[in-house]
Amino acid sequence: MASVGRIMRAIRVHEFGKSDVLKLLTDVPVPSPSEDQVLIRVHACGINPVETYIRAGTYARKPTLPYTPGSDVSGVVEEVGALVSSFKKGDRVFTRSTITGGYAEFTLASEYAVFPLPENLSFKQGAAISVPYFTAYRALFQKAHGKPGELVLVHGASGGVGIAACQIARAYGLRVFGTAGSQEGMNLVLQNGAHQAFNHREKDYIEKIQEAAGGEGINVILEMLSNVNLSNDLKLVSVGGRVIIVGCRGPIEINPRDTMAKESSIIGVSLFSSTKEDWKEAGAALFGGMEAGWVKPLIGPEYPLEKASQAHEDIIQSSGATGKMVFVI
Repeated sequence: MASVGRIMRAIRVHEFGKSDVLKLLTDVPVPSPSEDQVLIRVHACGINPVETYIRAGTYARKPTLPYTPGSDVSGVVEEVGALVSSFKKGDRVFTRSTITGGYAEFTLASEYAVFPLPENLSFKQGAAISVPYFTAYRALFQKAHGKPGELVLVHGASGGVGIAACQIARAYGLRVFGTAGSQEGMNLVLQNGAHQAFNHREKDYIEKIQEAAGGEGINVILEMLSNVNLSNDLKLVSVGGRVIIVGCRGPIEINPRDTMAKESSIIGVSLFSSTKEDWKEAGAALFGGMEAGWVKPLIGPEYPLEKASQAHEDIIQSSGATGKMVFVI
């Protein structure tokens, strides 16, 4: 249900396709919260690669058309439903999902999907928490079952999920390697928890990683571009190692025999498969990190809603990610 007489700006998608299907409308009705929902005035919204796959219609999960993309918003509570007890108007919050989409001036979210945003984090940082940090935590601990002292390699470590993974893994006592595509990206990776960084544009970077690992192999690999790297990952991984597939943009041919002698595993990860218990566990861990100061979202390029199509192009075509892309609204 919409608030009577109130309209907002929002991105709407009426058909799946290229980035030009993202249309900014100025007369979208502001939604009203039902009894267990929270209406949020959006200050910032994170931009995630998965949103480009959903928009293109190539992702397994397809929303009903038309829809507004965006799950990672931060802002201020505007209104709450009658049964909402955890939040009140004026509270600073961020979300892990939305009902009506985050590429908008207002969004609805279920109470259980809303979290308090500590004062020590900005709204832009709040919009960079949900998908990156919950994905990184799920990959590292709920799927890879990483342990202190193990060696983790984060491919694409200068992007949103990569930075989150480096911070979390370092805080939990893992040894962290990260890759990036530029010197700037490598510096960011080192500044955010990695013990060593490697340039994946160098022809011999795989050999450099093998040498740095000391011949034991990598216990856990977080793979953001599996259609390019998976074959090499299977050579890098240790006996009993785990390759966690976070991102993929196409098929790749591998030799399954590469997994046999090492008894290594290839495991996919998706936040959409998380249970409420998974969300609760990750949320508690990450809130502790916010309070302790090791959850420090790094903000990259910022866009207005008018540049939504450009943002979707940039997040896929960027030559080297340097933090979380966000809409500032």
